[in-house]
Amino acid sequence: MPGRSVIAGRTTADAEGEVVVLLIGMRVNRLWAVHHWGPVFLAMVRMLRELGRDKGRGLLRHVLLTASPRTYCVVQYWESKEKLYAYAHAPEMFHHKAWAIANRKERAGKARGHVGLWHEAYVVPEGAYEAIYMDMPAFGLAAAHGQVPVERRGRRAKDRFAYRSRAGGRQGSAPSGG
Repeated sequence: MPGRSVIAGRTTADAEGEVVVLLIGMRVNRLWAVHHWGPVFLAMVRMLRELGRDKGRGLLRHVLLTASPRTYCVVQYWESKEKLYAYAHAPEMFHHKAWAIANRKERAGKARGHVGLWHEAYVVPEGAYEAIYMDMPAFGLAAAHGQVPVERRGRRAKDRFAYRSRAGGRQGSAPSGG
């Protein structure tokens, strides 16, 4: 992770309230059909650039992961499900155009199984997530929402799960026991 400073010790994500996570990806089903899966991969890159230029759309952070040599996943952290939905349906954004093309190909019987597409979206209420990072730059949830010393939320996972912020409903903090 060039360019990002490692933060020594244990930290946790500074997320408050619910968090919105979108897992979206593709699977190369036929390796030699680059003309089918190549444009899909490039479309995801284009959408991420588009979102990066317009922070008001709600994408806080993303990370590209490889599940296998054939399967790629982008983990995205969003401000809200409303902003995620608004981006997905905005006719002026590239996502709308890309899905229109995919839908036309499918209806015309031209989607021949060369590339698989998928997504899973999660709205996670406060108290249903926790995170810990050790000797890491900001990553994942911490990159999206900020990174704080683990003692602020609790040294144990059960303490971090128990943490409640004002955004989550009631004020509180977790004990920092060992």
